[in-house]
Amino acid sequence: MEGNTAWLLTSSALVLLMTPGLAFFYGGMVRSKSVLNIMMLCFGAMGLIGVLWVIYGYGIAYGDTIGTLFGWSSDAIGLNGLMDPAEDPTGTTVDVAFQAMFAIITVALIAGAIADRVRFGPWLLFAGLWATLVYFPVAHWVWGGGWIAEMGALDFAGGTAVHINSGAAALGLALVIGKRKGWPREPMKPHNLPFVMLGAGLLWFGWFGFNAGSAYAADGVAGIAFVNTLTATCAAMLGWLLLERIRDGHATSLGAASGIVAGLVAITPACAFVDTWGALAIGFIAGVVCALAVSLKYKLGYDDSLDVVGIHMIGGLIGTATIALFATSTVDPGAGTEEAFTEGLLYGGGLDLVVPQLAGAFGVMIYSCAVAIILGLAIQKTIGFRVSEDVETSGIDESEHAEVAYEFGALRGGRTGGSVTAPATKKLEDSKS
Repeated sequence: MEGNTAWLLTSSALVLLMTPGLAFFYGGMVRSKSVLNIMMLCFGAMGLIGVLWVIYGYGIAYGDTIGTLFGWSSDAIGLNGLMDPAEDPTGTTVDVAFQAMFAIITVALIAGAIADRVRFGPWLLFAGLWATLVYFPVAHWVWGGGWIAEMGALDFAGGTAVHINSGAAALGLALVIGKRKGWPREPMKPHNLPFVMLGAGLLWFGWFGFNAGSAYAADGVAGIAFVNTLTATCAAMLGWLLLERIRDGHATSLGAASGIVAGLVAITPACAFVDTWGALAIGFIAGVVCALAVSLKYKLGYDDSLDVVGIHMIGGLIGTATIALFATSTVDPGAGTEEAFTEGLLYGGGLDLVVPQLAGAFGVMIYSCAVAIILGLAIQKTIGFRVSEDVETSGIDESEHAEVAYEFGALRGGRTGGSVTAPATKKLEDSKS
């Protein structure tokens, strides 16, 4: 038991690292004048959701089910009664820690869709309300005994609860906030691709805790999830790069990083339910389809700044739906629900998993998107969500946080706004005279 506890605590730390990794991933993709803001949206989610989770979030997600819609337990409110190891021999407090990290990163993921144009305070208000009304109940639906679990839908580590959920919210919020000034006419290229690659690497590293930790034991199931996470992610990166090479003539670092994340997203719900061939197929499909899906925003006209919809919502749908094709009991006969494990279509199981997988996925997608739209509109109409055009043009970092990411004053003789130092200016004037 001590070994399992140690693995789950280690996995919790790995999953927490994913949110700073996400901040670097997002931060590198925005323009330099808004890098601090997008990173603060991610770090802000860490602080706020961490507090809400221990006060009431865990109770809603994992308390005694009420109508299969949400949970409630007085012992879980403020973790009352859960912090005494003598009274908690099963290690519930360790589960509180592990699942807190899922709640944090799910909210942080949404921020990528509205990068470059939102205020920090209203974002925190949205994050707290959305987590309360959407993430905590949806976690109960999927893992806490709610209606999705009752249908027999399989989601090992968060394809529905995390990725479809956050991607759908990102779509709804992007529609409310509107397009960035100048998009899509003006190029808005990533300002720091090494940041993007660093962020992708940190995400990949932390994701082993995300997926393998969801086995809740240091056992063979964790090993299967670990290997499948590696396998699918590698295949997805290659799939994305292959599409880029065929379509654009170049394989890019941004494409490699994006392919990595797409593969991680897609294998998340399926990582302990499929064999190696299933993982390879899911990863490659996700890499190609997500690379195509990120272009939909140009055709449909919604400004998803950092492709949260194309990677997380679409990738989550791919991983959740393909479980119905590739699930096999030869990997882990005891995985999934308390009932007999259901084989996927390609392994002789028929269509039994199709309805539960799709019903859960689309149910969460519709609910999350609708609530995000309602909350976004309410905040925008009251306290204002989006920054002014002047702030968006000049730089959101300085306006919202009184800081800039890159201070070049020391290189310019101490003047932050000028292009030459005062002695240099005098020398130039003397030479002209």
